[in-house]
Formats: sequence, C-alpha cells, structure tokens
Amino acid sequence: MKLLMLARNANLYSHKRLVEAAEQRGHTLDIVNTLRVYMNITSHRPQAFYDGKALTGYDAVIPRIGASITQYGLAVLRQFEMMGVWPLNESVAIGRSRDKLRSLQIFARAGLGLPVTAFAHDPKQTDEVLKIAGGAPVVIKLLEGTQGIGVVLGETEKSARSVIEAFRGANVSVLVQEFIKEASATDIRAFVVGGKVVGAMQRTGAEGDFRSNLHRGGTAKMVKITPEERSTAIRAAKKMGLNVCGVDMLRSNHGPVIMEVNSSPGLEGIEGATGKDIAGQIIDYIAAHAKEGKTATKGKG
Repeated sequence: MKLLMLARNANLYSHKRLVEAAEQRGHTLDIVNTLRVYMNITSHRPQAFYDGKALTGYDAVIPRIGASITQYGLAVLRQFEMMGVWPLNESVAIGRSRDKLRSLQIFARAGLGLPVTAFAHDPKQTDEVLKIAGGAPVVIKLLEGTQGIGVVLGETEKSARSVIEAFRGANVSVLVQEFIKEASATDIRAFVVGGKVVGAMQRTGAEGDFRSNLHRGGTAKMVKITPEERSTAIRAAKKMGLNVCGVDMLRSNHGPVIMEVNSSPGLEGIEGATGKDIAGQIIDYIAAHAKEGKTATKGKG
C-alpha cells in the first residue's frame, strides 16, 4: 500500500515507528508537513499539493495533527476525504475529540462515566459553577488545552474563584470539574485500535503534580484494566467515531470516569510500558480496512 502521514515533525518517535512498521510490511509511508500542503478546492477534481507536486495515488492517510493546527489540519484531511482517500481517523471525529465540551456532552448522552463537570460563560456565575462541581478542590481546564497545559487545581474556594474569574476576564472558556482525590495523581490510558483495547498503561504524575501527563514529567507502567474500564474505553472510541485513540480515565470510587480522548496518541509511552508493537497493529488495521471512497462519517454529535 501507499500511505501518507500528515505530520509536522517526521522525527518524533511515533512517526518513525509508524514508518518502520509500514516498511516492515512492504508498504510505503510518506510524511508531509501538514502546514505546507495546499489545496485546489473544486467540485469535480479536488486536489492537494506539496512542494509543487500533486499528492495522488495514496491508499490511506494517517492524520497526526497537532492541537495547535487543528483547524488547518482538518481542512487538509477533509480534502483527502473528498479525493476518496481513506483516513485512519476521519476529520469529523478528530474535530469532536478536540472540543472538550462537545466530547463530554456526547459521552454524557451515551451514559458513560464522567467527573461532575460545570460550564458557564458569565463570570458572575462562578459560585454556582463551583457548587455544581462539588466545591473545592476543583480542576479547571481550558477547553482547548492539551498535554496537561491549561489544567489548574483550585485547592480552595478562593483560589478556584480567582482562577476562573481570571480566565473569564481574558475571555477564555473553561470547564470546572470535580477533583477525583482517590485517583492519587494517576490515570489509565487505554489504547484503542479498531474497536479493541490493544494496550493499557497507568500514568503517575511527577512529585507534587496532580497531572499525570508524560509530557509533564509523569511516569508510565503497564496495567491490567478491568472489564468495565475496557468497555468504557471501547464505547468512548466508538462514540467519537475514532478508529485509533487513547482514552484517558481515572479510577474513582464509583468506577472509571473519562477525562479525555486523544485522537493522535503518542506511541512511545504505551509501547515502552507494554512492550507491544502498537505501531504494527495500527498499520495492520489500515491494511485490512482502507478502501477507496470509504469516507462516510461515523459517530454522532
């Protein structure tokens, strides 16, 4: 197969592993800088170009679109979908996952476990929002934050109120969530490929940090997840419409609660923790399912 990856940095571990896994299986995988792709948007012959050449003849496209370029990245991915190229994760599904509020509303409609979450526009409603989330301590999140950036712990009512009002004063939207103390600064990432959990790791935050992100200095180890956690991860991926994703959950006293679904999950942490060839499983999934013109939207919302 002839595969294309949309990514800004070809030297990242995840991207090099996908190239390696593809080549081991006799496929070719080209990487192009997402921001340097340009398009001819026309009714009958949509085209995409890179360095003066048309990007044609690809069987599938692997979107590795960073959060900071979501809008343009999704436009490029939609162009390939219009050209009939099968996407590993489709544009609509990635768009859902990048909007934290939309994601939570979709999960809530499906009855999946979530932390109690409040959202408001008017800073005058700060007290009501804190009350909905169960009072301090609360976790305050930017709607479009990633890798633990834009996540703040409001340990007291006063500090939480100050953070919320500061964000809202800068016209920045935030979610306010209950703090799951029993999680003890650890979370579970279940890696889903094609509706199956192919690996899971427990991430623990750096000393003194309630966030467990590996990008923030956290550590990871393989973990055996419960049937309920496995089912939650699979259902979350399905509701997002994502073929490949990392589902981040906390172990609360009332079962697993979903924190986030990552549509471009890194491979270094999960492969290091589990010793599994996750990149190879992704390439195998593409080889088994990629078909020209099979770009119908999955998921709802």
